[in-house]
This record gives sequence, C-alpha cells and structure tokens, in this order.
Amino acid sequence: MKILRRVVAIVLAVAVLATVGILFYANMVMRGDRAAALEAWNDPAVQITSTDHSIVIRPTEGATGAGLVFIPGAKVDPYAYLYKLSGIVEQSGATVVITKPTLNLAFFDTRPLSVFEADAPEVTRWLVGGHSLGGVRACQLAGTDGTVGLVLFGSYCANDLSTSGLAVLSISGSADGLSTPAKIEAAKHLLPAGTDFVEIEGLNHAGFGDYGFQPGDGVSSLTDAQERSAITDQLRGLFDNPR
Repeated sequence: MKILRRVVAIVLAVAVLATVGILFYANMVMRGDRAAALEAWNDPAVQITSTDHSIVIRPTEGATGAGLVFIPGAKVDPYAYLYKLSGIVEQSGATVVITKPTLNLAFFDTRPLSVFEADAPEVTRWLVGGHSLGGVRACQLAGTDGTVGLVLFGSYCANDLSTSGLAVLSISGSADGLSTPAKIEAAKHLLPAGTDFVEIEGLNHAGFGDYGFQPGDGVSSLTDAQERSAITDQLRGLFDNPR
C-alpha cells in the first residue's frame, strides 16, 4: 500500500506539473505593439469593440454585410492584428471578428464559428481566415456555419478542401521563414483549383501582425504601413468581388 500511495502521489505530481507547464507555455504570448493597436483604435473610419472571446472591427459607415472571422497565430496576442486588419474594414466596409483562442492556441478552441459570428449579427456573408496555425484551424472550419470563403495569411491547409467549392485567397510573403513559399506550394493541391495565390514581395511571417520578431522568420523589407496596404489590397479583391 505504501508503494501504491507513493506511485499515485508521483503520478499526480507529474500531472500537476505538466498542467502548470502547459498553462505557463500557452500564456507566454507574443504581445502586440501598442502603438500599432492605438492607431487602429483611433481611426475614425472603424469602430472596435471587445468581448470576452473576440475583438470586433466594424466600419463606422458603409457596412456591406460581408464579414471575416479571423483566427490568430499560435501564442500571438489577438490585439496584434488590429492595425493590419483594420485596413480592409476601412477600405471595403467589411466587418472583422478576431477570435481570442482558448489558451492562446487555436487547436484548443473547440467553439464553433457561430459563437463569433453572433458578435456581428448584421453580417450576412461570412468568410473564415487565420494567420499561421490559426489558418490551419480556419481550414478545418471553412464551409461550416454558413461560411462561403477562406483566407490564409502566411498559412496553408492540412485537410483537403480541393472539392469544397469555397472562394479561397492565400496571401503569403516572399520573406516568410516559417510558412515558406516552398511549404505554400507543397500544400497547394489541398485547395480548390480556383484559389487565388498571392505572394507579397518582401513580407515576412510576423508582418501579418504587429508583435515583433518571431524566431525562425525572415526579415521584412517593407514598412508597417506598406505591409498593411499590401494585405488590404489583396483582401479588397475578395470582398469586392464575391463568388
């Protein structure tokens, strides 16, 4: 009995340590740049609201009824995407809902898209998208809860959507050291034949948000404003010309 109690105590101790380790790891997020986020908050063309599970960016006027549920990359602060994504809201009248993933990791978030879509009930046509591992999760959710399209930001799918009929836009960067051009190419067959693949010259992996340098990434040759403009230009084509 003493041996059994000792074994049980060891197992419980290991379980507790593992849980603490996972929670510690998940909460060590790459923080968003405050100045970039404030620029979005202070933009009179958009209205930003925060809930316990999402951040909603709406156009102040001229809303089109189009919307994007955006899933952040692993351990990236959701607020790090405010500046880059506010551009499409300002320019096209679309609404963007940025999720706040469980434990800052999209694969731990089992909530359906409908939870986030409910934060913008005025939207009538939804797309889902994500950055990095958030994009991989977006691929798994594409086509559910009424979504008609998918947007990949420095990401690629692990599941087969080639016969899904979805409108898909894949935005990548030539300087991306993580979701490299070669990886994007290797997973190309998993997307519909009509997918629009766009590679932005000089853009790196972290350039899709504003959270500083990411280990293993390349170096962007673009300014923050140039990155935002290039991403917005590509998204406008999808929102302005829906399939």
